[in-house]
Parts: sequence; C-alpha cells; structure tokens
Amino acid sequence: MKKMIITFIVMGMMSSFANAQDMTLDQLVDVVKRAATESSQVNKQREATFKRERDQQSRLLSEARAQLAALERRTEELKLAFDENEITLADLETTLAERAGNLGEMAGTVKVLAGDLRSAIEESMTSAEIDDRVEFLTQLASQSKLPNIQELRKLWYEMQREIVEEGKISRFNTSIRDESGEIENGVQVIRVGTFNAFDADGNFLVWKSAADAGTGTGKGELQRLQKQPSAQYAGMAKSFVSSQPGELAQVPVDYTRGTILQLVVQTPSIEEKIKQGGPVGYVILSLGAFGLIIALIKFFMLLGSGGKMKSQLKKKQPNQNNALGRIMSVYTENPDSDIETMELKLDEAILRETGPLESGLSFIKVLYVIAPLLGLLGTVVGMIQTFQMITLMGTGDPKSMAGGISMALVTTVLGLVVAIPLTVLHSVLQSMARKQTQVLEEQSAGIVAKMAEK
Repeated sequence: MKKMIITFIVMGMMSSFANAQDMTLDQLVDVVKRAATESSQVNKQREATFKRERDQQSRLLSEARAQLAALERRTEELKLAFDENEITLADLETTLAERAGNLGEMAGTVKVLAGDLRSAIEESMTSAEIDDRVEFLTQLASQSKLPNIQELRKLWYEMQREIVEEGKISRFNTSIRDESGEIENGVQVIRVGTFNAFDADGNFLVWKSAADAGTGTGKGELQRLQKQPSAQYAGMAKSFVSSQPGELAQVPVDYTRGTILQLVVQTPSIEEKIKQGGPVGYVILSLGAFGLIIALIKFFMLLGSGGKMKSQLKKKQPNQNNALGRIMSVYTENPDSDIETMELKLDEAILRETGPLESGLSFIKVLYVIAPLLGLLGTVVGMIQTFQMITLMGTGDPKSMAGGISMALVTTVLGLVVAIPLTVLHSVLQSMARKQTQVLEEQSAGIVAKMAEK
C-alpha cells in the first residue's frame, strides 16, 4: 500500500514539474496542497475499507471457528453413533445368520419333501387320474429361493390329497395302452387306491411311470397286461367291476403296487413248464399217457372179470364167459378122471387163465421204471446245456443259464409225476389180478378136495 502511495505522489510531482514551467509558485503550492488533500482522502477511504474488511474477516473467522467447533462436536457424536451402530449391526448380523440358517434348513426340508412326494406321485396310480402335480413339485424341489406361504400350503394340500386318494375306489375315463401297444382313448378305469386298476371288462391294468413307460411324453400311463392272471383272480376282478357302487364285492389287492402282479403274470403255466422240459419231457409224458391208457384198460378188464367170477360163485352151472367158469368146466367135462389127473388139468387151466389176468402189468412196471430214468437223462442234458452257456457267456447273465436249469428240473419232475401214478396203478392192478388168481386156486383146491371125499 505504501508503494502505491509513493507512486501516486511521484506521478503527481512529475505532472506538476511538467506543468511548473507554465505556472507560478503559488499555483504550484495550491496544486501540491490539493494533491496532498486528495491523497489523504483516498488513504482514509482505503483505511476505512481495510478496517471494514478486517472486521469482516474477523467475523468470518469467528464464525468459521464456531462452525469448526460445531462440526467437531458433530463428528464426535457421529463417531459414537457409528460405534454403537457397529455393535448393533454385528448383533443383527448374528441374528440374521441364525434365522437364515433356520430358513435355509426349512427350505432344504421343503425341497426334500417336494422331491420325495414327486417321486411317490410319479410311481403312484393316482397320477392316471390327477396329472397336474408333477410340474409344481419339480419346480419347488429345484428352486433356489425360499418357498412362500402359498407354495407351502399347496405342498401340504398335494400331500393330503395323495393320502386321501390312496384310500378311495375311483371310476374315471382315461387313455390306456393295450396289449399291442396302441392307445385306447376314453376307457373306463376302476382304480382301487394305489394297488390295482381294471378296465370295464375286468382286465388288469398296471401303472408305468414316465421313466418306465418310455413314451417320450414325460408322463406315465396305464397299460393293459399282455397276459392276464389265472382264472381265479380274473373272475374275481370281473365280479368286482360288474358290482354296483355301495355293493360289497371281493377284489384282488396287490399291496406291493404291481410287483406281485407282475410276478404272478410271469409265472409260467403248466403248458409253458412242460415246454421247458424239451424233447425229453415230451417223451416222458408220452410214455406216461401210454402207460395210463394201458392201466385203465387193464383196470376195467380186471373189474369186469372179477364181477363175472363173483356171479359164477353164486351158480353151480359153469359159464364159459369167465375164468372161474372155465376152471369148473374142466371138472364137469372130466368127471371120471382120477385125482392126480384132475389136479394136473386144473393146474394147466389155472396157468392158462392167469396169463391174461397178468398181461400188461409187466409193461406198466417197465414204464414206471423208465420214467424217472428219463427224468434223470433230462436233468443231465439240462446241466450240460447250462455248463455250455457258462463256458460261452460266463456267470454274469443268469437268464442264459435258465433254460438248461429249467430243463433239468422239469424233466426230473415229469419223470416222478409219471412214475408215481404208474407205480400205484401197477400195485392196484397186480393186487386185483392176484386176488382173482387166488379165487381160481381156491376153487380148484375145493374141486380136488370134493373128488377126494368121493
């Protein structure tokens, strides 16, 4: 500021000096005086401005210091609040972690329940009637977010509905796959819980899930069995289907939900079992049938001859239509023969009559001896086939060995089945023949005794 004042004075002096040549000394004094006066006023104005600005700066400094103090107090307050919030936040985070863990455990439980229920429903026969549940359960079991209350209620509802449907007998129309693999639409189905299902004709139906059906539609289906169970169960099913609602009726129930039914259907019939015996089995059955025919013929022959002999015992006059009558005729035709000659003739007649009575019995005996031997032959042949399959394919596939084992067992059974009845029949027929032969011998002895009395 002093430099500016000096500069103004110098400039004024230079200006005065430049004009001093044209003015007097008094005029110069006046100029200098005016210049000094003007400079003093300017300085006063500047000093006043400086003081105002100084006072203003002091006021601003005071205000800034007051504001700084207020901000420092606010900083302390915020710092204390921050520390308190840190503690509160840590507590809340701990609580959140605990509650999130509980909710996560609940969500995991819901996913497991939804997955288990979906698997049960896919395998359940109720899905043939209700088919709008799998998609929801699949979505619930795979979602990552927590389930809401509506989803939980629907899950509970589906569980409850499945429980209720398992205890109901329901009639509805749906599509099924028949024995030839074709789809039949609008078929009336009677469902007994989750155990059995029948069509309107009483045929057994089985439920195939989407994985087992292999249809590519992603849905299960009802299929009619290609082979129905035995007549006992089929008749019971038809009676149940034809019964009226509210009427008591018996129904076959498969508590394994199709497993036992599949095993019953796969059980081979008598014809299939006989076929498993192969050529040896057919030979055994042929011999058994032939032996049975001979035994029956022989039985009726002995039965007829025995009846005729009983009739002859009641008559004194001999009849040539029976063995006893022919024995008696030997005595009547040779009344004058001596005892020794009569004994010889009677023995000859008895031998002649005994042959027809015992004819065929030896053949039956041969058959019941051969039958188990043929069964043993079939057993050996079947075991040879089994060991050949083991040599070719190893023991990894039991089905490859089933044919030989079946042949071995079936032929053994067939041999025993043929041998046992033929043995019994042979014993009965032999007993009948011996009894009749004994009657002939008794009567011939009586004739000899009568002659000896004379």
